[in-house]
Amino acid sequence: METRNLRNIAIIAHVDHGKTTLVDVMLKQSGTFRANQQVIERVMDSNDLERERGITILSKNTAVHWQGTKINIIDTPGHADFGGEVERVLQMVNGVLLIVDSFEGPMPQTRFVLRKALELKLVPIVVINKIDRPDARPAEVVDEVLDLFIELGADDDQLDFPVVYASARNGIAGLSPDGLENSLASLFSVIMEHIPAPVVDLEAPFQMLVTTLDYDDYVGKIVVGRIVRGTIHQNENVTLIKRDESFERTKVGKVMIFEGLKREIVQEASAGEIVALTGLTSANIGETVACALNPEALPTIEVDEPTLSMNFMVNNSPFAGREGHFVTSRKLRERLWKEVETNVSLRVEETDSADCFQVSGRGELHLSILIENMRREGFELQVSKPEVIYKMIDGVKCEPMEFLICDLHESTLGSIMELLGKRKAEMANMTNLSETQLRVEFKIPARGLIGFRGEFLTQTRGEGMMSHMFLGYEPYKGDIPGRNRGALIAFEEGETNAYGLYSAQERGTLFVDPGVHVYGGMIVGENKREQDIEVNVCKKKQLTNMRTSAADEALRLDRPRELSLEQSLEFINDDELVEITPKSVRLRKKFLDHTSRVRYAKSLTGK
Repeated sequence: METRNLRNIAIIAHVDHGKTTLVDVMLKQSGTFRANQQVIERVMDSNDLERERGITILSKNTAVHWQGTKINIIDTPGHADFGGEVERVLQMVNGVLLIVDSFEGPMPQTRFVLRKALELKLVPIVVINKIDRPDARPAEVVDEVLDLFIELGADDDQLDFPVVYASARNGIAGLSPDGLENSLASLFSVIMEHIPAPVVDLEAPFQMLVTTLDYDDYVGKIVVGRIVRGTIHQNENVTLIKRDESFERTKVGKVMIFEGLKREIVQEASAGEIVALTGLTSANIGETVACALNPEALPTIEVDEPTLSMNFMVNNSPFAGREGHFVTSRKLRERLWKEVETNVSLRVEETDSADCFQVSGRGELHLSILIENMRREGFELQVSKPEVIYKMIDGVKCEPMEFLICDLHESTLGSIMELLGKRKAEMANMTNLSETQLRVEFKIPARGLIGFRGEFLTQTRGEGMMSHMFLGYEPYKGDIPGRNRGALIAFEEGETNAYGLYSAQERGTLFVDPGVHVYGGMIVGENKREQDIEVNVCKKKQLTNMRTSAADEALRLDRPRELSLEQSLEFINDDELVEITPKSVRLRKKFLDHTSRVRYAKSLTGK
């Protein structure tokens, strides 16, 4: 057994606490980039959606060199819906950098990722980031982090964590809030001192657990993981041990290690190193790549179960096939099963219909990111309202519960409490962040959060912040009222115009502009009342000598409410669908025909 001049760390934190920005600066200050090289911000967020939304969705590997030691770094997602990404990549590291905002302190995802790290006995380093904030409260935040460690059952060694204070955006760090240096040298020193080097056996038979899958157009599937023991060479014969414990003889193609933002091809790699292997076309996450002569399996990766599901269906609207390239059930099925290979938190099940698949994930954002990626790839599909996954535990119907944190102005507390009361939420704690800012913690059923974000932002005038994480299953809490307003439904197919929309907007809030093609049964707005109502938004003004088109200039239309994909998923009821194409997101009724809708409504009431 020997130790290597190597460190493997993961950077974990709640969303928007500065993980990716810190990795940027570590890459720059370690000399990974040339002095004159132009580098974009958040260079690790390479996915288009990540750059647009400002969040990390997929975990990514990089590596830097500091004073002769290589440091493999894994940048992880910060949103609770992508916790599955965090759970599996933590298998590859010996320690973690826990990034905490100097004002916000520990948040729901901080608790989640830290619990996983402590369970794996990883060595933690706490980084209090954004120390330059005018409202920073580093001393209180360190105390809150310590309380969280104790609450999560950290052992004595883990409780003795070092603390580094930093401003990742400015590239400075220090061991005290008032002793910041003009570089991250103190952070690198703490990593070298406290994160243990991997202790490995280079002579033992080769073993590696597959933790990440990637794909390249030239070399095909790429398998990423940390070598647990032994050495791997290019073009070496290996045994792939599947989840069902069956053996498959195969051959490794190229062996690559991570250097900066690139993969570098090497002849061999040894235990402790994080590598990417090609040639293993049938490998999946959680399986073991082992020595061909003496194969031994490693424990598979276990990931928390999904809590939310929805139906993905072939688009059968009157506009089907107009905007997308992939519209058949065969293409939809292939794409979903391909996603399951790399997205370990996702579940896909067949249904009675060949055109419908039940897809389960961690939350609305988890599923909506998949939908957004599919539409950008050219898919057309329809999805149903998200529903929570119930379980029978000891004969009792149980539902998933969430831990919710709301940061808001004290003037909006009453309205938020009223909203959450209707959604069966129970207040667990309330603290003052400042003279006017409050942090309120709740325990709430997962189904109570569906559609809540939009109402929360409305009540807090866009200034509130909310985040949540999965707690566990508890007995069913009772019925929660759904949307209390009906829909404005297009009466016929055609193109909307100002005259028809002006008449319809008196009934409620519109979702469409003039000049939009609609079809009968498509939802074009929200009614002021509880009932659905059909409106003719394509109605044209009859022109006579007394009534001319020039009079239309006097019509003033309100600006329509533009719904994002997530808002559309939150808006719909059980009898409605969201139609998604590469160019459009439309709301519609399941039954486009008026008579069928009436018959369906009667079947629900039993009349």
